[in-house]
Amino acid sequence: MDFKNVKEFMSDLVKWRIPGNSIVIYKDGKEVFSHSEGYSSVEKKIRMTGNEYINIYSCSKPVTVAALMQLFEKGKFLLSDPLYDFIPEYKDMYVKDENGNITKATKPITIRDCFAMTSGFSYDLKCNSIKELEKTGKMTTLNVVKAFAKEPLLFNPGEHWRYSFGIDVLAGVLEVITGERFSSYVKKNIFDPLEMSHSLYHNEEVRDKMAEQYMFKIEEENDIVALQAGDFSRVGGRLENIGKANTTDLGPEFDSGGGGIVSTVSDMGKFVAALANGGMGVNGERILSRLTIDLIRANQLSGAPMEDFTWQHFIGYGYGLGVRTMIDKARSGSNGSVGEFGWGGAAGSTILVDPDKNLAVFYAHHMLNPQEGYYQPRLRNSVYSCF
Repeated sequence: MDFKNVKEFMSDLVKWRIPGNSIVIYKDGKEVFSHSEGYSSVEKKIRMTGNEYINIYSCSKPVTVAALMQLFEKGKFLLSDPLYDFIPEYKDMYVKDENGNITKATKPITIRDCFAMTSGFSYDLKCNSIKELEKTGKMTTLNVVKAFAKEPLLFNPGEHWRYSFGIDVLAGVLEVITGERFSSYVKKNIFDPLEMSHSLYHNEEVRDKMAEQYMFKIEEENDIVALQAGDFSRVGGRLENIGKANTTDLGPEFDSGGGGIVSTVSDMGKFVAALANGGMGVNGERILSRLTIDLIRANQLSGAPMEDFTWQHFIGYGYGLGVRTMIDKARSGSNGSVGEFGWGGAAGSTILVDPDKNLAVFYAHHMLNPQEGYYQPRLRNSVYSCF
C-alpha cells in the first residue's frame, strides 16, 4: 500500500481553495493511513490534525441508518410498514404540485420511502409548520417530525427521488419505538460500543475545540457571493470564516438525524471501519450484521426515481437506505468496487465504505460550499489507486 496519490491530492485541494483537510483509512479492520493538510484555522495558522471537532452534517445520515437498522434486526419494523403506524400524523397526506394544486396522496409513505428519499418530502427546515412550532418553544425531535407532517408532499410516495427530511423523520420513528431520546440511543448503541468518545449531537460544549468553518466567496457583479456548487474552474476568490454553528440545528432539544453530529475524523473512522468490517468495530464490538449492511447498500431505485438520481458525481450509482451505492463501474468511471457505498456532508465530510474489500475511508474539510462534485470522485479514485 502506497498512499502517495492521496497525500498529493489532499495537498492539491488545499492549494486550490480548501482551508485544510484530514483523512483516515482502514483496511481489514486496521488503520493503515491517516494524514492532514492545511489549516483548521487559516487566520491563526493552526494546522489540521484530524482530532479537531467538525460539523459532519449529512454524514450523520449513515449513523441514523445504522441506528434504525439495529431496530430492524430486532423485528421492530419492516421497510414496507406505513410511516403512520409509528407516527399517526402521517396518516392522511396531501400532494401539492408545481402549479399549487393540492390532492390527496394516492398511497401511504412507507419506512422504505423515508430511507430511500422517495417519500415526497422536501428539505425545507424553514417551512411554515416548523416556524409555527418554534413559537411554542417545544422543538423536540419528535415534535418537529410530527409538525412536518402538516407540510404537503411534493409528489406521491414512491413516484420520484428527492433528497429530503426523510432520515430526520426516521429519528422520530426511533424515539417512538424505543421511548428514548434519539441522541441518547445513538450514544448508547453506536458511539459507546465503538468507543467514539468524541462524537455527539449539538456542538456548544466543544466549540473551542472545533475547526473554524468557512465559505468560499467570489466577486460577482460588484458583490461578494458564495461560490456555487459545480463552479470548479472559477479562478480567484477567498475564504470567509462563517462561525461554527451547525446550520441544521433547530435548538438543543432537536437531534437532527439528517445532519446533527459533531465529531472528529479519527472518531468517525471507527464507525466507517465497522461498516466495512461486516458490522464489527475495530475493538470487537458488533453494531450490525453483515447481511444488514448488504441490505443498506442495495439499490432501492428503479424507473422514475432512478432517473431522478442525476447528481453528476453519482453517475453510475444508485441509492440504497440513506446512502449512495455503486451499481455500474463503467458508467461511474471509477476504479472502485460495485457495492461501494457512503455519503457526504455539507461542509466537506465524506464516507466511503467497501465491505467486499474491507476498506473504509472518512475524509473531511470544513467549508460549507464543499465542491463535492470535484473532490469526491477524485478522492475515491486516489484512494483505490493505493491498493
